[in-house]
Amino acid sequence: MRDAETRRHVAAETRRAVTGLARRLRAERPSDALSSNKVSVLGHLYRHGPSTPTQIAIAEHQQPQSLTRVFAELEDQGLIARRPSPIDRRASMLDLTPEGREVLIRDMGARDTWLATAMEGLNETEIQVIGLAAALLTELAETASPCPHPDAPTMGATP
Repeated sequence: MRDAETRRHVAAETRRAVTGLARRLRAERPSDALSSNKVSVLGHLYRHGPSTPTQIAIAEHQQPQSLTRVFAELEDQGLIARRPSPIDRRASMLDLTPEGREVLIRDMGARDTWLATAMEGLNETEIQVIGLAAALLTELAETASPCPHPDAPTMGATP
């Protein structure tokens, strides 16, 4: 297989695997768990610290307006706190509260426990490969630039 063909084949296999794993991890969440958007916001604040609503929206690939209600609900639930930005008083900074951290850790813990149990049948090398793959997938998700639509014409392409 040529390099481009190999990458597309591996990309398709990875997409299917990640989608299936994500579906299973969602199924392992308790019925009273927070919505995916709320967990995503809490997770961002957990990993990156205080952030503006715009920073969170960009990192989560959403429009800030789409998360306005999520931010308000998390604030009403006492899971995040809002304060004025020290740089721009017109902007606000959101931060994870101790209660928010506890809720997020509990939510992640249930899924981490399921996944760790599911990996019990793997050997040490397989577990290390999964750890390496997880690090690489995280890097791809955080740093890879968006790809144009597959049907869009590319520069220099011939019809």
